[in-house]
Amino acid sequence: MWIADGWQDYGVLDAANGEKLERWGKYTLIRPDPQVIWQTDKTHPGWNRPNAHYHRSTKGGGSWEFFDLPKTWQISYGNLVFNLKPFSFKHTGLFPEQAANWDWFSGLIRKAGRPIRVLNLFAYTGGATCAALAAGASVTHVDASKGMVAWASENAESSGLSDRPVRWLVDDCTKFVRREIRRGNKYDAIIMDPPSYGRGPKGEIWKIEETIYPLLLLCRQLLSDDPLFFLLNSYTTGLQPGVLAYMLRTAIAPDTVPKSKKEGDSDANDATASVGRDAISNEGAASFRRDAFTNEKSASSSRDAISNEGVAPTGCGMISEAGKNGTSIRRPGGKSMLPIIEADEVGLPVEGTSLVLPCGCAGRVTFCHEDRL
Repeated sequence: MWIADGWQDYGVLDAANGEKLERWGKYTLIRPDPQVIWQTDKTHPGWNRPNAHYHRSTKGGGSWEFFDLPKTWQISYGNLVFNLKPFSFKHTGLFPEQAANWDWFSGLIRKAGRPIRVLNLFAYTGGATCAALAAGASVTHVDASKGMVAWASENAESSGLSDRPVRWLVDDCTKFVRREIRRGNKYDAIIMDPPSYGRGPKGEIWKIEETIYPLLLLCRQLLSDDPLFFLLNSYTTGLQPGVLAYMLRTAIAPDTVPKSKKEGDSDANDATASVGRDAISNEGAASFRRDAFTNEKSASSSRDAISNEGVAPTGCGMISEAGKNGTSIRRPGGKSMLPIIEADEVGLPVEGTSLVLPCGCAGRVTFCHEDRL
């Protein structure tokens, strides 16, 4: 699990009976969480004196009950400053667990040693946009909600990033991607945080189960000849780590998928070796790594080859020795790269315990040059 454990202004204080108790700066909130199915005692004193409590309705949705909470307030993550306010369906305008991803791709951007163009789709209030800008990238921020884009711009201003190279766009993400393909625009990194269901600015319907894979195929056409990373988030039941890894492997790095051998082909001539189904089991992190693929007759895909210890969260310097023997994909620009594909749950630590609250999952592709390994 990728854990967002770098927060000072935010923390999960407790979780029990379908709710979580959270510290957002100076304020304590109680919000529902469908994953909290355990019936433990609510012993933390914060349960008795929250600043606000979101009550879920049996008819769907719910409402806030306010005790002592301002309309807006701010919290910080490092040098990033986020403007918060409670609004529809329990939200505050920030998903703190995403800090685990911010740290990961910020390290990649800083170490790239070149200008990085990032496309942030379904970009919400701009947490990832601000993190990428702070790391030195230029960002195209796209969301269908005019209010969310305005909120993201305010977060960038509060974080001292208003002078950084960023485009704020209110648009349907799929339509925007299609237009960018026609324009010939390219990006070194793409971030996607799609909702389970939504509508575009002109009423376009988004259903993640029907539309996410076609959009991934389109996004691959926007990657530059020297891509850095691809990030896909999911809070949708059913889109578990193994599903994200499978989609990323087949849509974003399809050259890693073993092709059916023709009669007469020898194992030694295979460019990619087969990987068993156990590589996409639900145990641990579902990862597909080029370092698990060798040119030998059979390539092992053991769990220890794809453990978190073997993956550098901010670069390629810690790739295991197996990665150096792997086959690569060659981009149109002629550069040979090893795509590292991982997927795992994302979580938040529960303060004062060794427990971690799961908060969705993510799939990551890191493109590493062979000559840098």
